[in-house]
Amino acid sequence: MFYSKQQSKYLSTLLMYSRTSRRMIVWLLILGDIAGLLLCFNLALKLRLSESLNFETPVLYALIAMYLFGLYLTDTYKLNREVSGVRLSERAILGILATVTAVTCGVYITGLWGSEPIVGRGVLLISVGLFSIWAVTSRMIANRWLKVNQQSSRFLVLGDYQKVVKFGKEHRKLNSHTEFVSFSDHFASGNPGNRGEINNGKPMVIDTINQLNSTWNQQYWSGILIDGAERNLSQQMIRELMEMRLKGIYVYSIADFCEQFWQKIPPAYIQDDWFAFTSGFNILHNRIKAKLKQAIDILAAAVLLLLSLPITIAIAIAIKFSSKGPIFYSQVRTGLNGQKFRVYKFRSMYQNAEAQGIQWAKKKDPRVTPIGSFIRLTRIDELPQLWNVFKGEMSLVGPRPERPEFDLQLREEIPYYDVRYLVKPGITGWAQVCYPYGASVEDAYQKVAYDLYYIKNYSLFLDLAIALKTLRVVVLGKGR
Repeated sequence: MFYSKQQSKYLSTLLMYSRTSRRMIVWLLILGDIAGLLLCFNLALKLRLSESLNFETPVLYALIAMYLFGLYLTDTYKLNREVSGVRLSERAILGILATVTAVTCGVYITGLWGSEPIVGRGVLLISVGLFSIWAVTSRMIANRWLKVNQQSSRFLVLGDYQKVVKFGKEHRKLNSHTEFVSFSDHFASGNPGNRGEINNGKPMVIDTINQLNSTWNQQYWSGILIDGAERNLSQQMIRELMEMRLKGIYVYSIADFCEQFWQKIPPAYIQDDWFAFTSGFNILHNRIKAKLKQAIDILAAAVLLLLSLPITIAIAIAIKFSSKGPIFYSQVRTGLNGQKFRVYKFRSMYQNAEAQGIQWAKKKDPRVTPIGSFIRLTRIDELPQLWNVFKGEMSLVGPRPERPEFDLQLREEIPYYDVRYLVKPGITGWAQVCYPYGASVEDAYQKVAYDLYYIKNYSLFLDLAIALKTLRVVVLGKGR
């Protein structure tokens, strides 16, 4: 049985549907916010001053840019989820209020207050009220549309049973909007009436090679994922996979699927030959990129050290008067190529916090001081590491440097753990902004998966994206 051309096109796009539709919604929201701001500014001018909006004033575009940046920092373009316990509508209002505060301060500082009708007090207040309604309403409509129109994906996974089951659980956890549908043993034996057991409202029984029947290539799949199973596939099955791919059905290795859709590469799904033949990892052998990254690090660290000096002084005073002990805290960490170095941080824990031995940091850790909780949430405790960057021991962006005591354990339990030390460790990184809390071996495993993605796909653009995400983490207080 072969699918028609129309069916093949549908199958080839279904796997991409949810991600593509959400990306489209984000761009529509951004364009909608720009249109909404223009409309609200114009209405405010009409109501307050009986004037029309002047599109030639640079202040207008500066205000729009600041509004959009504020909405980005408060995660109002991420739909159908809470961020730090704050719902979407609340985040939109929070983003607007934070932006208005920043705009007002900027207008006063630069002396622009009243210089243009658009920055008058009455116009700003009216436009903010109107745009708040616009922003919240547009996000509620977009969120509702996604819930109604999102579609389920159905995958066939070939590979080791335990790995496949683990992958299925992770897929369901990270993509609650996408169902992972497959067959039970009874159905694979030839009874199409059994569609699998229902777990938490979702079919979650997964096929393996041994469960396949003769009609597997004639059934509906969104995509086929392979975990090291290609060595066990017969020539007939390989030919059938080729035919299905030529019909428009995506065929991925699990590692490639995770890289493309989750922006991480779990070590359990890769092997030595994957490193030998995969693309990427340019940062490891491109001397120009490496030198450019180092130059940017040193220059940016010098500038940030100067700009953060007032904050450094204020935090140092707060730490000194809030608890006994030194202002700064240092630890030995593992750096580039396994070399040890001493990293510096603001002290966020009580003195002698490790009197009972080395241990993982925990959520709501009782060893953390009140001021320590604040500087951890805002990542201010990491500021002294700018000196490590300036000295060339660290980078602004890279894998988090771990303590040598933990390295011994993690190296034994996590495959390819040491790959993360082929680049300089960073103050922030892809793992830190995507998986912000780590307090166990499993958490370390997840962070290594993100580190592998970063090293494989390094670019200056990715570093810039991480820097923006870090700023958002600071604003939302999502540090650890």
